Amino acid sequence: MPPQLKTLYDHIRYLYLGNRFFMGLAAVVVLSAMGFWWRPLFYLAILGLIALIAALFYDIYLLYGLSGKVTATRRTPKVLSLSDVMKVRIQLHNTGDKKISATLTDELPVDLQVRDHRIAFELEPQSDKELSYPIRPMTRGEYSFGNINLFLATDWQLAERRLEFPAAETVPVYPSIIQMQEFALKAKTTVPAEGRKRMRRLAKSYEFDQIKEYVLGDDFRSINWKATGRQNQLMVNQYEDERAQRVFCCIDKGRTMLMPFNGLSLLDYAINSTLALSNVILKRQDRAGLLTFSDKIGTVLPADSKPDHLRRIMEALYRQQDRQMESNYDLLYYASRKLLGGRSLIILFTNFESNYALDRVLPGLRRISKSHQLVVILFENTEVAELLEEPTTEVEDVYLKSTARRHLVQRSLMAARLRQNGIKVVLTRPENLTGDVINQYLELKRRGLV
Repeated sequence: MPPQLKTLYDHIRYLYLGNRFFMGLAAVVVLSAMGFWWRPLFYLAILGLIALIAALFYDIYLLYGLSGKVTATRRTPKVLSLSDVMKVRIQLHNTGDKKISATLTDELPVDLQVRDHRIAFELEPQSDKELSYPIRPMTRGEYSFGNINLFLATDWQLAERRLEFPAAETVPVYPSIIQMQEFALKAKTTVPAEGRKRMRRLAKSYEFDQIKEYVLGDDFRSINWKATGRQNQLMVNQYEDERAQRVFCCIDKGRTMLMPFNGLSLLDYAINSTLALSNVILKRQDRAGLLTFSDKIGTVLPADSKPDHLRRIMEALYRQQDRQMESNYDLLYYASRKLLGGRSLIILFTNFESNYALDRVLPGLRRISKSHQLVVILFENTEVAELLEEPTTEVEDVYLKSTARRHLVQRSLMAARLRQNGIKVVLTRPENLTGDVINQYLELKRRGLV
């Protein structure tokens, strides 16, 4: 195509007729049809069509006068956080002397599945404006943003002109960094919340740290009477937990972990929880490790506490891919003996569909629990639990509730059977996973079992 024709084609391609133009055109058609009965209306329709076309060209002329006066740039976070709402900001600048009415359409990543993204706004002369919109990524990976499109219109609104600003960029979506930071802050709380009983230490796996003033909630048995006599106020001995213990987060990537809840798979819930828990483990000066498996061993990160170890865990979790295969727990037992080193705390994120599935892997879990402190994380089916809260109006509802109750009872029986075999269990809803897992780790620390 010759350059002149291509330029003309681009100009036409970025022009759109507005609703008011079609309304005026409809009025012209009605007048011309009525001209069959009264001839002067036909001539009036011709004059109206000429006026409409003239107004359209004038409106286009005004649009071209506005086009070079507007700029738009996008500001995205360097890293997006899985399942967390984050804001994308658009900076707009008008250097012209006229007010601009426009509609913003950003080319969002296909992973977001958003097809109706439009933001209408007005921009005053010689002014700046910032627009923002929320996004919530539900899959890990790279999200590709396209160009920014502005549809300009004048007060006449007979036509629109699209301005396209190159802004293509790729932003990675990592496991939930926001959730990790929130739970790290909560884990710093040492005084129990109102109504919560302070956990009594059951073991002597802690060492003397310092003598400090007594505050409400301290164990009165740790009062140092000699220091109290010297300072003339209550002083207590403060102890610190044993440090540098190995804690491995073990993630099942098999078929049963692909079940979605609120748009997020159980695997991604486990990945978000693992990142937050690893951060707490490192802040408690223990050593965090990672093991993933399905029908074969995946990623193995030795337990460590180096300054960059959390980044290594985050990168490893970012790259995890599900496998639609049955998980091999014999391989998990092998890895626990050969790859994890000495006795460790293993937090296993998995999902069993039935008691029969649990029967097949229970011998392997028992063998693992003899060499390590094993905690199995089981998920409750929140959608099934919600069926019990719905009103019963028909006989079919009774059968549905009966089936749902049977399913929940089976989950509780699975947890009971694991506990009978000396395996600790956390039965939790997916949305409560991170908090419950961190609480279990902190409880084991308080009990001196880590």
